[in-house]
Amino acid sequence: MVDATLIKEHLEVVGSDGGHVGRVDHVLGDQIELAKLDFAGGFKHHMIPVSWVERVDDKHVHLNLTKDDAKARWTEKPH
Repeated sequence: MVDATLIKEHLEVVGSDGGHVGRVDHVLGDQIELAKLDFAGGFKHHMIPVSWVERVDDKHVHLNLTKDDAKARWTEKPH
């Protein structure tokens, strides 16, 4: 599993297909909260598990599933 401390605010989250999933807002325990103002998320906070992260580099969080799979499985942050 990837060290969650490597996941920083504002990094772009991309699927295994290179597709844009969102941008990191925060890491909350074992969940990544995506920025709600990102066009990909429809102006809502979405949550994805850290377990989906394949690797992190200086500009991106790379997931181990495609953009479409991530968007089909992410959860909406409760209010």
